[in-house]
Amino acid sequence: MADGRAHRYSAHLDLLTGEDDPVVFRVDSTRPDLLPVTVLWYPDLPEDGLATAFTYGVSLADHPEWVGGSAELSLCVRSLDTAWPRALGLLGEQLRGVCPFGYGNTIDFGRRIAPDTEMTAFFVFASTVVERDDAVGVDIGEPGREDLVTIQALYPVHDIERRFIDERGLDPFWQGEWDTYDVSRPPAV
Repeated sequence: MADGRAHRYSAHLDLLTGEDDPVVFRVDSTRPDLLPVTVLWYPDLPEDGLATAFTYGVSLADHPEWVGGSAELSLCVRSLDTAWPRALGLLGEQLRGVCPFGYGNTIDFGRRIAPDTEMTAFFVFASTVVERDDAVGVDIGEPGREDLVTIQALYPVHDIERRFIDERGLDPFWQGEWDTYDVSRPPAV
């Protein structure tokens, strides 16, 4: 993350997290026109036992549904297994420019996301960790050149929950009783 845009985004995350030394993972680009996706992982953030990760590089692609800004991704789970931030980076790299990462979008990971879960999918929604003002319309452009990014959160779910969301919408699922951070929970539907 050597360019100025990446540095400005990283500085924003440093302010949000209060940390400036995340664990960094890199996912090589499958597209020659785009740089790799970088994942910044913060174990024990926002509290012990939870871990939060953010991508940088998803927003380097274009998507026709992105008006008013591009997307970066975040994930917060009750697990310190590095498979989680790696999965976030892999999805970000593979789906940038393809998936709009809009609220309610579901993503079939196709296999267990990590060894400590039976979950195989994600859905996209607002973050429960990052305040709206710090996640929506974050300007990481050069002075005088607006470049807006929105940090979208991915939530891991069981495949039956992914299908439920696809069929009935996100609201009925979101309003249910389930722990957004628990990767070992049973299906909520």
